[in-house]
This record gives sequence, C-alpha cells and structure tokens, in this order.
Amino acid sequence: MARYTGAKHKLCRREGIALCGLPKCPVLRKNAPPPGQHGQKGRRKLSEYGVQLREKQKVKRMYGLLERQFKKYYQLASAQRSSTGEALLALLERRLDNVVYRLNLARSRAQARQLVSHGHVFVNEKKITIPSYNVKIGDVISLSAETANLDFIKKLTEETKETKLPSWLKKKATVGKIESLPKREEFDVDINERLIVEYYSR
Repeated sequence: MARYTGAKHKLCRREGIALCGLPKCPVLRKNAPPPGQHGQKGRRKLSEYGVQLREKQKVKRMYGLLERQFKKYYQLASAQRSSTGEALLALLERRLDNVVYRLNLARSRAQARQLVSHGHVFVNEKKITIPSYNVKIGDVISLSAETANLDFIKKLTEETKETKLPSWLKKKATVGKIESLPKREEFDVDINERLIVEYYSR
C-alpha cells in the first residue's frame, strides 16, 4: 500500500506538533517555524475551511495515511450509527500498526508500520504484514521470537514498563490483547474530529 516517503519533520513543522512521535522532533523546540525558507513570515490567519483542512491533514499524517486511504476510513465511519467523528478515530486506532505503537512495541507509528510490513508481528499466532489490518476484540498481538529478543525491543520494553496503556489494551512482556473497543477519551486530546466531519461534509 502507498505511503508518504518524504521528509517527516517537514510535516511536523507544517502541522505544529510532533507527528513523528520522536522526542527530538524539531517542532518541540521553542518557536519552531513552519517549513520553508520564509516560514516565519508566511503565517496568516486561517479561514474556516483552512482550519478544517489543517485538522484533517494533521490526523491523516499522524496515522501515516494518504488522502484516498483516509477518505475511505471516513466513508466507513459515516456509514456507522455512532458519531462519525468518534467512529473514524476508533477505526484509525484499531489499525494494526497503531496498536503495535500503543502497546509500546515501537517508538513511533512509522516504526510500528515497518515492523508489521517486514513480518515481525503476529495476530492470533498468524503473521500479518498489512499495517491497515483492523484488529478485533479478543485478538492477541505478539512479536516473533527473534524480534522480541532484539536489543531495541528489550530496551523499549524496559523503558515503558511503567507506562500506562489505554484501557482497551492489555499487555504482558511483548504480547498484547484487545480487551474492548477504543474509547474517545483515550484518543489524542488535541484532535478535533468535528472539524474533519465538517471538512468532508462541505
């Protein structure tokens, strides 16, 4: 499946948040300017449409999707009976690459996507190489024995041992389980899904 392969930090600077999930992201520096030679001078007040577009772009890039993929998720969410915005975020959270990231088995969603694509991740003891695979309640996510013994995985597991997981996930060592469906209060707080719904409802 297609994915963005350009400069990651450029997107972080454009949206003003650390989309890459890395602690040394340039956008975390004080007064980090937007991308481009004249980024600092190029700031201007956004229109209502511009605000909606930026929110859509931010969430799309946060989960590492291209426009066609993201719009497909929106269409699936709009067909559900629940709130379209919350359904959209729930679908994105249940992507396998995101679940690997949420289980602290990768430092970023990009790294989690790579682990899945390279065949290091198993769902119910079956190798899955599709990052967009949608997990279900009861699914067990694990790493291959070789991957679980890699130094960076051991170090990450040790570093995140005390990190609190979302309530819909359960984890022991490098094995996780889907306990329930994701809840809105556990999604990233700086996401305004209403703006995304308004964007696609124009």
